[in-house]
Formats: sequence, structure tokens, C-alpha cells
Amino acid sequence: AYQDTMDKNFEGKQFTGVIKFTPPLYKQRYEFVQDLVRKYKPKKVADLGCADCTLLWMLKFCSCIEVLAGLDICETVMKEKMHRLTPLPADYLEPSERSLTVTLHQGSVAHKDPCMLGFDLVTCIELIEHLQESELEKFPEVVFGFMAPNMVVISTPNSEFNTLLPGVTVFRHPDHKFEWDRAQFQSWAQDTAKRYEYSVEFTGVGSPPTGMEDVGFCTQIGVFVRKYPQTREPGQREKPTEAAYKTVFKAVYPSLTDEKYLQNAVVSEVMFRAQLIKRSLLDHLLSEHEEYNDDPTERKLKLQCSVNCFSADVETLPVEKSTEPFVSGNVVYIPLRNFFSVPKVKQLCGTFEKFCRLITGKVPLNSDSSALMLDAENEEN
Repeated sequence: AYQDTMDKNFEGKQFTGVIKFTPPLYKQRYEFVQDLVRKYKPKKVADLGCADCTLLWMLKFCSCIEVLAGLDICETVMKEKMHRLTPLPADYLEPSERSLTVTLHQGSVAHKDPCMLGFDLVTCIELIEHLQESELEKFPEVVFGFMAPNMVVISTPNSEFNTLLPGVTVFRHPDHKFEWDRAQFQSWAQDTAKRYEYSVEFTGVGSPPTGMEDVGFCTQIGVFVRKYPQTREPGQREKPTEAAYKTVFKAVYPSLTDEKYLQNAVVSEVMFRAQLIKRSLLDHLLSEHEEYNDDPTERKLKLQCSVNCFSADVETLPVEKSTEPFVSGNVVYIPLRNFFSVPKVKQLCGTFEKFCRLITGKVPLNSDSSALMLDAENEEN
């Protein structure tokens, strides 16, 4: 992508400044996509021509997205930065509530592959101008006919802006096969939209300097929306049996939708709260007695007295119906209902039955599995 600079220096109609976009033009394009994602909340997003995966990396932080896929003809350029799509230690320490899978494929947008079916949004940022004529001819059928997502975003250089870019004589980048003006892009986009039953609206990023608005945006953008999303299954008419793409990367992020991570989160929350309850309960019992010195033996005797006095009152209550913690002997009992009354625990588990199933075998429980047990004397327990 061409990255340029914009300065407001110009005299009359003759523009003499160096173009400087703030933020840089490539970031404006990616932010445009981010804004669309925030607005329409697609769950499955594919980026065609994903190059160094920067847009995918930005989109993985959008909480609505559960599936991200990238496609590029060049495996090497993807591999340079694809490590940024790998889950971080923090992702494992605090798994997200949503599931997220990120996959990168090497292949051409002129070929159909069933791994690209079922997406809500497909982005093609500065892609089409790199396509050979034969590839560009196949591109609409692959993207709009076969993939058939609900929304497609296509950005491409606006050649009318090139007169303001110093040093640009033919195209902005040596690999560009063409660069369209607004009329050419809009004609192609409207024909494509009509053929595949999409509507299309035009906008762009990279505003021209004051006084030169007639050249339009530096990058022109078409946003295509499928008119009849429910009438047909994408690619149903001719689903190929063989994959045309090579998968070069796949990451499945830790998620609370995976019971293994959910169980860890619930057990951690329960043990953390159990320690707080235990400390509060024992402090309360000790405070009911007169002052004592710091002799550990005397402290232990006082605590044992407190424990026995306290437990005598509550042992008659059926544990499973009570949510109040109590002490008996050297053991603190915290009824499981106490934990399930915590909003976070209830949100994680949904039902009390599921909560009991998740913690069974992971935390010490009493004989009828109605209460969690902690050693009253051991602060580390």
C-alpha cells in the first residue's frame, strides 16, 4: 500500500506540498473496517489479500468476532507477522467468554475453496488493483457468487488523486496492474452488485487538501450488502469437494465456551472467595472474645473455644439449605449455595447443577457434597 504525506501548502490551484495523512492512509482503511465491524457485529470475517495480517490482528480484539480468516497469494509475507495472531499468556490466564479461531490460507482469489463459505463480512483492502485481468474476471464470481457473504468491502486507489502524489507517474505501486478513477470503479462495482443481487454504496478515506475536493478521496471504497441474505445458502449450487487453498496457520484461542477453561475459571473464583469468607469468619469469631496475648498456644485455645461455641449454634441447621458458612472442629464449612449466589459464578455456570458438576473433584467437599471444606488453622489451605 502506498503510504504518503500531506501538507496544506499550496498556492492557488497549483499544489506544491507533500501529502501527509494523519493517521497514515493504511490505518484509515483499517479503521474504516473496524468501524463497520463495531456497527454490524459480524461473527465471521475473512480478509482477502491479508498480506502481513495487520488488519486481522486489529480485528481479533473486536469481541463480536468468533472466526477470522486471511487469504493471500504470498505465503512469505503472511509468515513475517503471523505470530501476532497467536494467543498470549494473558489469553490463557483470563480466557474470553467468546470463542475465537484464526486461520490463514495461501491461495488465489480466483479460486474457490469451501473454507471461505459462511462468512458475514469479506474485506478486500487494496487487493483488486494487484489482480491480473484473468483473475479480476473470476473475482466477482468467487467472492459474490460463491462466498456470498452478507457484506463485502472493497478499497482501491482513486487514480484522480494521483496528480497530488509527488513522484507518481503511472501507478502508486509497481505491482499494480491498473488504477481506476471513480467512474470506472463505480461502473464495475454497480455491474457486479446488480449481477449478484447486492446493493453498493461508495465512500473513501484520505481526504484531499482544502480547495482540491474535486479529486475525491485518495482511497475509494465500495460497501456491498447482499439484498436477500436468507434466500439461498452461500455456494450451495456448486460446492467444490477439493480444497484449493493451503492452510499455513491456525490458532484456537482459550475460551470459556471450552469446559476445560470454564472449569478452571469457576474453581479459581470459588477458592478465592472461600479464602475471603474463611478469613472474615475466623476474624469475626476471634473478635467476640476478650483480648489475648500473642502466645500461639493461647491463640489456638481461644480460637478452638470460639469455633466450638459458634458451631454448636449452627450444626442443627441443614447445610444444603443454608448459605451461611460455619465452623465445626477445625474445619470451615461454606455451603455451595453461598458461592452460587455470587453473580460472576452464576453467570459462568448458568445452573446450580452445572456449578456442582464443574467443581466436583476439584475442591474439597463434605460427605454429601453440599459444602466446601477448609482447614480452619491452615492459612494456606
